[in-house]
Amino acid sequence: MKRNIIKIDESKCNGCGLCINACHEGAIELLDGKAKLISDEYCDGLGDCLPECPVDAIKIIQRDAVSYDVEAVLNKKEQSNNKEDKKGELHFGCPGTMEKSIKRNINSNLKQAKAIVNTNAEESATSMLNQWPVQLKLVNSKAEFLKGADILIAADCTAYAYGNFHKEFIEGKITLIGCPKLDDNEYYRDKIAEILENNEIKSITVVRMEVPCCAGIVNSVKEAMLKTRVIVPYKEITIGINGVII
Repeated sequence: MKRNIIKIDESKCNGCGLCINACHEGAIELLDGKAKLISDEYCDGLGDCLPECPVDAIKIIQRDAVSYDVEAVLNKKEQSNNKEDKKGELHFGCPGTMEKSIKRNINSNLKQAKAIVNTNAEESATSMLNQWPVQLKLVNSKAEFLKGADILIAADCTAYAYGNFHKEFIEGKITLIGCPKLDDNEYYRDKIAEILENNEIKSITVVRMEVPCCAGIVNSVKEAMLKTRVIVPYKEITIGINGVII
C-alpha cells in the first residue's frame, strides 16, 4: 500500500542523531555514522523528526510500504528499555549522546593545571562539568545523574560571556544547556517537565543572557514547574553582554 513515510538523504546527513531522539517510535538508528530508517513498520509517517534535522536531510514521501505496526513499535520499545536497564545507557542515537557521570578530583585537576600553565593553582581553570551530554535536547529525562540533583539550566551563550562560569555556576550541579532563540521553547518546557516528574530535583538555577530572546528559557522552566506542580527552589541569574552579572 502507498502511504506517507520518511526518506533520509544520507548525502546530507551529518550523523548528529537529533532525529533519533525525536522519533518516539524508534524507527531511526545511526548506522555507520548516518541516520537510517530501520523498518517501514516502525515509521508512522507523521514526521516528528523533520524539524529536528539541522541539515534538511529528511522529508516525507509517498511510496509503497508496509502498514505502521503499533504492536511492533511497543515490542521494540520494551526490548530497548530492557537493554537500557541492563546497560544504564541510551540504546539509540549518536554515540556522543551516551550518558555518563564525570567524577572530579579537584585537587588533582588543579595540580595538573598548575604544571601545564606554570601559574598559581588557585588561578588555573579546571572543568567542573559533572555529566554528559549537556544539551537539554539530548539528555535522557530518566538519566541516573538527574536523580536528586541540583540542576543548572543555562542559555548556551552564557558560558562564553561569563569568564568564571564553571566555578561559580556548574560546580556541584547537573548542567543542561540550550538556545531559546534557535530551539523550540515548548519542547524545552515539556522536557523539563519530564525531568521534574521523573526525578526528585532539589533545585533549579537558570542562567540567561540579558538579551530579550533569553526570556524563553526562563519561561520554559517556570511553565514546566506549573505544569507538573513540582515547585523546587529556584534561582535566576542574568549575564550582561559585557560579561558581568546584572
